[in-house]
Amino acid sequence: MTLLQSPTVDTSPPAPSPTASASELLAAMAAAPAGRQRSRLRDRAIEGWLPLARHLAHRYSGRGEPTDDLVQTATVGLIKAVDKFDPERGVDFAGYAIPTIIGEIKRHFRDRTWSVRVPRRLQELRLAITEANATLTHSLGRSPQVSDIAVHLGITEEEVLEGLEGARAYNATSLSTPISEDGTTELGDTLGGEDREYEIAETRVALGPALATLDEREQRILSLRFYGNLTQSQIADQIGISQMHVSRLLTKALAKLRRELTD
Repeated sequence: MTLLQSPTVDTSPPAPSPTASASELLAAMAAAPAGRQRSRLRDRAIEGWLPLARHLAHRYSGRGEPTDDLVQTATVGLIKAVDKFDPERGVDFAGYAIPTIIGEIKRHFRDRTWSVRVPRRLQELRLAITEANATLTHSLGRSPQVSDIAVHLGITEEEVLEGLEGARAYNATSLSTPISEDGTTELGDTLGGEDREYEIAETRVALGPALATLDEREQRILSLRFYGNLTQSQIADQIGISQMHVSRLLTKALAKLRRELTD
């Protein structure tokens, strides 16, 4: 007796056609079980919505960042949107993806484009001041003052000034930038270096009271040795003592000075 087998029923969702729209791909991806088919649908959906990511990236070009970097950042935002999108909520994917992509681009500008790292609070304050400046310029018909921005944001004028100062760290200027008309002087040429004369001046101020602690003969020996540039033999002849005695007195006087200057 031959047993009749029931035909296997395929309950998986039908595969979208090669010409399916990006929205159809997202719906098919959501219905597909985890596996190779879902992964292929995800790749096709991302490729289908790439023009949106590129369009949003180009809206932020010309702000000091390479366009390729912005496109890459926008693509990361698109991938996040595709992975988190739920068609059952009845929300259009474009309405969900656009804020996600723009948010990723803004985070890129906030976190990756500063020449000098500043606290997050100052980064966010700079963005708030920039937006307030644009809004107030339109509403007031003039450039807003610090007090106008402070009132608009509900912060103090000192905080506005702090945000403006922190904004200077956003872009850095090369030390090789020419600053003279003939181009021979660069910005780095105007920077000062370590000035040893300040340390010498401080030592000279402290040396006067230290010398006053020496007796008259010790002061004379030091004067002849370091101001008169005489040898120990010449000093011995002038004072009328032996060269060995001059050496001992000189060593003793210098030790006193070191103690006084150290204290």
